[in-house]
Amino acid sequence: MTAQLKFSLNHIATPRLDCRAFLDLAASLGCIGVELRNDLADKKLSTAAFFDGEAPTVIGSYARSKGLRLLGLSEAYGFNTWSDGMRAKVQMLIDEAAQAGAESISLIPRNDAPQYAAGERDEALRRSLGEILPMLARAGLVALIEPLGFVTSSLRHKADAIAAIEAVGGEAHYKLVHDTFHHHLAGERDIFPAYTGIVHISGVVDQGLSAEQMQDGHRILVDDRDRLGNVDQIRALLDNGYAGAFSYEPFSTEVHRLANPAEAIGSSMDFIRGSLEAAGQLADATSGKTVRLDK
Repeated sequence: MTAQLKFSLNHIATPRLDCRAFLDLAASLGCIGVELRNDLADKKLSTAAFFDGEAPTVIGSYARSKGLRLLGLSEAYGFNTWSDGMRAKVQMLIDEAAQAGAESISLIPRNDAPQYAAGERDEALRRSLGEILPMLARAGLVALIEPLGFVTSSLRHKADAIAAIEAVGGEAHYKLVHDTFHHHLAGERDIFPAYTGIVHISGVVDQGLSAEQMQDGHRILVDDRDRLGNVDQIRALLDNGYAGAFSYEPFSTEVHRLANPAEAIGSSMDFIRGSLEAAGQLADATSGKTVRLDK
């Protein structure tokens, strides 16, 4: 099973590194690829512009020279509230992805507790996906939709995203992000390996937090103290046919301040590999698109 285990890094793991240093780190750790972000400066985690102010083609070429796939570009936040401004934002990200040779873009739903009338939330989601679909088709790109498990989120559950994808006929151009943190926060049991385009992994270890109290700042590297069930989620996805990347996405400043991120991330990778090897392959695995995790 662990032969299928492919790791990746999201730039949020080491936001203080410039693009080349980040790509060097990912290559040194044996990652298959990376995700780059356009929001590090907005989050005040970096002073650098997207792609360090260089042409996307330059950074994309450097990634490939290191043997890395540019798995995705993040993000178009609030995509499920459609407007001319959102269209421009999504198109810009698509254009940058095409120039860099990235395989996908990320679509992030509103997380500001919006109030919807009956049916309005689903209608807004379908409208946005319908508008974005021809943009993706023209570019030959995939968009990764990431449900957020926060109670303030406008899209918490993967099943709702899939229903909207199918309603607009977008199966060829839309996939899901399975985020182990958000999966736990949303209280989800169903996973959808066939719809999953990438998996984001991070751990929470604070024993004093309820799921409702967990925030991005609590997300660290996965280790033996993890409360989110990362190993179980990873095992279930692998056992049921998921063959994509598991991308580290820790938001905690504790991780961002590490003096030796390579050592820490490598240790986390070793923990996950060792845990999977110790547990062995799950029996009676199926390959359907919906799998239920026991809680």
